[in-house]
Amino acid sequence: MARTRSSTSKWRYCHPSYYLKRPKRLAFLFLAFVCASLLVWDRQTLLKEHEEEILKLNAEVVRLKSMVGEVNYKPGNKEEDVDDPIDVERREKVKEAMIHAWSSYEKYAWGKDELQPQSKNGFNSFGGVGATLIDSLDTLYIMGLDKQFQKAKEWVANSLDFNKNYDASVFETTIRVVGGLLSAYDLSGDKVFLDKARDMADRLLPAWDTPSGIPYNLINLVGGRPHNPSWNGGLSILADSGTEQLEFISLSQRTGDPKYQQKVENVISQLNKSFPDDGLLPIYIDQNEGKASSSTITFGAMGDSFYEYLLKVWIHGNKTAAVKHYREMWEKSMDGLSSLIRRSTPSSFTYICEKSGDSLIDKMDELACFAPGMIALGSSGYDSEDSKKYLMLAEELAWTCYNFYQSTPTKLAGENYFFHPGEDMSVGTSWNILRPETVESLFYLWRLTGNKTYKEWGWNIFQAFEKNSRVESGYVGLRDVKTGDKDNMMQSFFLAETLKYLYLLFSPPSVIPLDEWVFNTEAHPLRIVTRNEGGDLERSDEKSKPSIRLRGRKEGRSK
Repeated sequence: MARTRSSTSKWRYCHPSYYLKRPKRLAFLFLAFVCASLLVWDRQTLLKEHEEEILKLNAEVVRLKSMVGEVNYKPGNKEEDVDDPIDVERREKVKEAMIHAWSSYEKYAWGKDELQPQSKNGFNSFGGVGATLIDSLDTLYIMGLDKQFQKAKEWVANSLDFNKNYDASVFETTIRVVGGLLSAYDLSGDKVFLDKARDMADRLLPAWDTPSGIPYNLINLVGGRPHNPSWNGGLSILADSGTEQLEFISLSQRTGDPKYQQKVENVISQLNKSFPDDGLLPIYIDQNEGKASSSTITFGAMGDSFYEYLLKVWIHGNKTAAVKHYREMWEKSMDGLSSLIRRSTPSSFTYICEKSGDSLIDKMDELACFAPGMIALGSSGYDSEDSKKYLMLAEELAWTCYNFYQSTPTKLAGENYFFHPGEDMSVGTSWNILRPETVESLFYLWRLTGNKTYKEWGWNIFQAFEKNSRVESGYVGLRDVKTGDKDNMMQSFFLAETLKYLYLLFSPPSVIPLDEWVFNTEAHPLRIVTRNEGGDLERSDEKSKPSIRLRGRKEGRSK
């Protein structure tokens, strides 16, 4: 198609003869990168006619940027993209850890949900939907493990079957399966992932058929029959009900079918009707009335990712007026979080209390260690003074979370910590199940501040995992971080989140840039898509293309 003169002149760099006198390895890598980048640069002109082709080319840019980092290429001559040799070495170590984890899963648990490394067998924690495989797709892709990714894709295309007579967690299935498949689609452009994501989402949708639209948290993947667990009085859980927005909005945008977005956005509309001034909601919600029930308030288990998604849906919508109410709700919640902040003695560790009624509980989950990263990510949306205040709070909380690790003999964090006057912190529940929240926050703080201290902390945590959790056939958690006694489970989120965030911590910022992607609570990157008021969707069937601008927490899971 016709191009402007200036556009045409740039294409001379795509001719191989231009590089004949240059070192072959860098030349051909640079050639591929320039060609793909020029196509992306010209995407606004090509968008309407060649949407899927551009999506695939953008995917190649993501892959090439990762490869480029390995030969010290400097995208755009930006100083922050210079790849330090130490980072390269550490990134390769993390990549090798992923290969070890994946090959162990492939050998002993292929197609199962999770690997039990000690007994060398698979275990279906989520009904037998290949959770680890789906959770790992984007990690494999980002790390450039092409052979492994292609084999996993073939399994998804030919063997993945959701017809399971199993009562699935709507939350866990959404963030791991729907989110993992959508991320694989956004990265690779392969429609098989989108089709499978839609298949699963359709099975989950009846969970939202309640009087208020607040979803039930369990549903049978074959027969439907949505319901809530009995152990919490039949109520819905805050995090479980408010952590599907990113995935279902993305699915509507990519398929052109508004029903997914409508279901999940209605949840936020209902909660916003009676949203408190401090933005803090108890962990149990009455799905019939659509209102909070008296219960604990926490940024840890069963509360955490609700607050995370208020911020991330705003970012995912490119911070437009159409998603402004998410940001407004999130800022109220940050006011509430500030009221829960306390500092220990004698070391002045900053921590987030839990709240029961009018009483504060001096307890913080490791799960709540996602908060430093979330706060840092959202700090730029404030004015200068508040931005500095919240960024400082994020850094203080990250120091506390890092010390959750450093304070134990194994240098791995327990599940939660208590704070006592004059005694700082002490571990409560002492297991470690390979959780990612602290390294997630270190990743964000490194990206947003450039402070290399966060890389050092992340490296220390990685070494502790290598020392204590690596076994012959994968990685395991610890039953007790004081003794190092090992369990027999390699959690799928270790591959989806922990290793991915560590890999990105040692990668240039141009690999999955934060102005083009937003991570769901299972660390699956989804493309940022500009939201406009008065309707976001232009696609109504499979033949037309969605209008996508190519920019490019979990409850307590103690298994």
